[in-house]
Amino acid sequence: MAGAFESGVYRNVFKECGHSEEEIKKRVEDAFQTIFHGSEEERFYHEVGEDMAYLEDTGNHDARTEGMSYGMMVCVQLDKKEEFDRIWKWAKTYMWMSEGRNSGYFAWSCGLDGKRNSEGPAPDGEEFFAMALFFASNRWGDGEGIFNYSKEARAILHECVHKGEPGNPGKPMWDSENYLIKFVPGVDFSDPSYHLPHFYELFALWANEEDRDFWRKAAEASRAYLRKACHPKTGLSAEYAEYDGSPRTETWFGWRHDWYYSDAYRTIANIGLDHLWFGKDPWQSEAADNLQRFYCEDQKDHWDGVFLIDGTRLEERALHPVAVIAVNAQASLAAKGDYAKECVEKFWNTPLRTGDRRYYDNFLYMFALLALSGNYRIWK
Repeated sequence: MAGAFESGVYRNVFKECGHSEEEIKKRVEDAFQTIFHGSEEERFYHEVGEDMAYLEDTGNHDARTEGMSYGMMVCVQLDKKEEFDRIWKWAKTYMWMSEGRNSGYFAWSCGLDGKRNSEGPAPDGEEFFAMALFFASNRWGDGEGIFNYSKEARAILHECVHKGEPGNPGKPMWDSENYLIKFVPGVDFSDPSYHLPHFYELFALWANEEDRDFWRKAAEASRAYLRKACHPKTGLSAEYAEYDGSPRTETWFGWRHDWYYSDAYRTIANIGLDHLWFGKDPWQSEAADNLQRFYCEDQKDHWDGVFLIDGTRLEERALHPVAVIAVNAQASLAAKGDYAKECVEKFWNTPLRTGDRRYYDNFLYMFALLALSGNYRIWK
């Protein structure tokens, strides 16, 4: 099946399930307005001065490259240029590092006053920043300075690949031998939810010419890696995984990450979007079917559970239960089985999350809304 990159066709799965275009459009816009411009209890987008803004992780009370880059992606998809530019200027002003071993990267966490909580980067932020910037360039055109979007995107990707080479101290974000994204620079393991082959396909077209072959190989490597990282029966992946795809059992700062927990929820959503955009790997449908069957049959009363990737249910409860519902629905972009509509309808009937933990859930909720309504698009 040709993906949307070739066909230009973006499925509206909500419409396929019987919802009207009018109510779908309203649902998407209402969610954006709630997250960005709702009440203090609803939103987590906050404007600063005349031309900047940040997205707050409401559970940890900081601003993260994850959320800042997610916010930019939402804005470019919905043609919200003012909000996009505000977020990008805050990120460049406070998060971007101009010196030291991590120069050219973004500090993954900052206080809400802009003070850095860490001098280290997180690769999922960089890849989303770069993709959102390329889309902004293609949708709105390049501007001046930091708003020369495509130039900024290429600079980010250059650092991700070439750190550690002569004259460029630090560590790269991708392994130069296996083309796999690292959890953080300097480690030799990965995070399956960081793998975005659909982004790398586009980086192979728009990055600096000398790096385009690298990104083609990264797309192929990531698709192969996801086959290893997702369990063959459940479709679940671990939060962190070794380069052979097996769950990483060593703790990170005292926390375990060998289970299907918060980070890992994004993996199946990414697989669904890659299937929609490029449709290059039939296995993706198998993985989506397995995951939806696991939740709708094996664990139909335990969607808020925490699991090992083989499906063993643990005593813990999901910290982000709305995110689970959202990504299970987004899996329907790849699924061929009997549970796709059930997962979509469950999501449709689930409201945005409220309370202190709403940030992560509602971003994954927003992405699922965009993807399932045909509004998560390649801008080229």
